[in-house]
Amino acid sequence: MAKFGQSDDLRGAEFADANLKGSRFVECDLTDVVMRGVDIGGTDIDAPWLAEAGASLVVNGVEVAPYVQAELDRRFPGRSERRAADPDGLRAAWAAVEKAWSAACDRAASMPDGTVDASVGGEWSFAKTQRHLVHATDMWIGRSVLGREDFHPLGIRYAEGTDPADTAPYADVLEARAGRMAMVRDLLATITSDELDAARTSPHGPHPHTTRSCLHVILGEEWEHLRFATRDLDTLAAGEPG
Repeated sequence: MAKFGQSDDLRGAEFADANLKGSRFVECDLTDVVMRGVDIGGTDIDAPWLAEAGASLVVNGVEVAPYVQAELDRRFPGRSERRAADPDGLRAAWAAVEKAWSAACDRAASMPDGTVDASVGGEWSFAKTQRHLVHATDMWIGRSVLGREDFHPLGIRYAEGTDPADTAPYADVLEARAGRMAMVRDLLATITSDELDAARTSPHGPHPHTTRSCLHVILGEEWEHLRFATRDLDTLAAGEPG
């Protein structure tokens, strides 16, 4: 099986009469890809950034991105409020996140032992997904908004935690997660519109941010990773191969 990685530059490549059946594209840049006369029956696309304003996906001349977002908002009540702009709206948006994750954790707890550490298709397990959100909260709220430099040792970045043997007691993960969710809740409890407008430093370079936009980032992270986690719980519950 041919395999292409970061060292392979396929920009502008043309595939004519090529058989790509069963191919897997992981963290690849497929923006502006043009497909003509293709058979995509059974294709499974996961594109988190389709949620961004202005993102486009056209199938047979039909712009489908708005339909995808509307369906996700229907499936995940409260997701549509992830871009709330005022204090009350953001408090309600965060309450919806906490409620949704609480339900997901209850579901995972009701499943067979080991479910929270099971990987589907090489993706992060349920536990590791929550560990990443611990790190994301430390980055965007702890550091950028609150000026804290301490990071929870259980938090993992995108480049870390890929070893399936790298596990931590799930009770410790839940404790860390609860603490970081409380960090956001406490911030929002008394926040004002002026504080939402305050300039903040981005953890990823010189991009301008405000408290509000940092909160939007973490709300987006929460909903996207909840989608990943529940998708994989569905697969595990169905007994489908990872």
